[in-house]
Amino acid sequence: MNILQKLKETVSSVLPIMVVVLLLGVTIAPLGGSLIVRFLVGGVLVILGLTVFLLGIDIGVIPIGEQSGAALAAKRNLPLLLIAAFMIGFIVTVAEPDVQVLADQVRGIAPAVNKWHLILMIAAGIGLAVSLGIFRMVFSLPLNILLVIAYAIVFALAFFTPAEFQGIAFDSGGATTGPMTVPFIMALGLGVAAVRVKTGAKDAAENDDGFGLTGIASIGPIAAVCLYGIIFAHTGKAADGAVVEAEAAAHTAASGLSVFVQLLPAITHEVVNALLPLLAMAVFFQVTLIKMPPFQVIRMVRGFVFSFVGLVIFLVGANGGFMPAGERLGEVLGALAAASPLWSALLVVVGFAFGAVVVIAEPAVWVLTDQVESVSGGTIKRRVMLIALSAGVATSIGLSMLRVLTGFSLWYVLIPGYAISLVLAFFCPKLFTGIAFDSGGVASGTMTSTFILSFTLGASAASGGNPAVDAFGVIALVAMTPLIAIQILGMIFAIKNRRAQRTVRCSAQGDGQ
Repeated sequence: MNILQKLKETVSSVLPIMVVVLLLGVTIAPLGGSLIVRFLVGGVLVILGLTVFLLGIDIGVIPIGEQSGAALAAKRNLPLLLIAAFMIGFIVTVAEPDVQVLADQVRGIAPAVNKWHLILMIAAGIGLAVSLGIFRMVFSLPLNILLVIAYAIVFALAFFTPAEFQGIAFDSGGATTGPMTVPFIMALGLGVAAVRVKTGAKDAAENDDGFGLTGIASIGPIAAVCLYGIIFAHTGKAADGAVVEAEAAAHTAASGLSVFVQLLPAITHEVVNALLPLLAMAVFFQVTLIKMPPFQVIRMVRGFVFSFVGLVIFLVGANGGFMPAGERLGEVLGALAAASPLWSALLVVVGFAFGAVVVIAEPAVWVLTDQVESVSGGTIKRRVMLIALSAGVATSIGLSMLRVLTGFSLWYVLIPGYAISLVLAFFCPKLFTGIAFDSGGVASGTMTSTFILSFTLGASAASGGNPAVDAFGVIALVAMTPLIAIQILGMIFAIKNRRAQRTVRCSAQGDGQ
């Protein structure tokens, strides 16, 4: 895709957040000149980095996923396909920028948590879930039954997970479905589906098998982090509150643009560690499996270079200016909310506004709404979809702010929300169920994983809450919204479709008489 188009997408995603923050930062929640400058520079770096990164994904990573999926499926070797699916899911997740950001934020709250242990657990969860999703595609297993079983296991694990890890676990399900993981997993699924169509598999031509892989994949990290939390509770040590406060104070007090330069070496090292396994996998598949011609290999290498440079720029911008400003803004509003019920109401309203801005600005949401409008034959309009998603995500973040202020349990929202989603899966057309569960990660995009979570962490800390318990969970609530909204729209589509068919039959009968 054209780099200007990519730039337009990332600007439309990041700029609305920047405008809202600047308005608040110079009025009711002053951030100070130094932090605002850092935020502006960080925002520009996030835009540029994400643009270059996504361009690299398009030209270097996605083709590997599509061709690898097709080549593996063509071999008709199920164990090989499932093992390769696990490795692909694992390696791609390690390189996912949203996962890197989430792990950094968890580390900021709980220094005793090892960042790379957490990332590797999340990656293992994705790998296993992708294998399960591919297995479902091969055997055309019912998606709704599989989802019910998977979420029953997840909630059972969550029951035994320490409260500090419950929100992190469900947030990881939304954060992992980011700009690296989703395109690659979808490309892998499309490659497998394409081979099934060519070989005349019974259900390969049906649309519903083409969706659901990303939705299944997002369940894996939730279960994995629940397990990590259970293990950590028995073997780890609790974070020292004084250390956490000291690190947070040093992070907030840091000023000047030199912070971006100071972050560059460490982030470059981390990105090298994250992308090297992905590059090694691509080389291995090229040599043993897909054997692309030289011009495609050159294109792939160029894509990996773009991905590397873009990811470094993105993480430097996010860590150096974007997230600190979000956290500080949350702290200012959270402190005001702790002092007055009126300011508490304002914090909830600001969260509601951020939710509406985030989902409408997310480029992947526009792709999703196009997809649903096309699949429904124009019966479900993009405008209706955007309104439904915007209202749902805005409500999710508004509820997250209310949760920060009152400390009510995450389960009060998650359990009924997922229960409704899973019940709807038995009444909604299969196609829309697959789209709905795939789209949970679409709404919880990069801005939610970076800015919104930082804002929520700051608000929780300043209002006297426990950020590890009260703040984490915001991504999970955002990711849950499309599960309900899209399935309801799918049921509306089915009702309208049945009515249209009855009208046609009645007309035909009238003409026959």
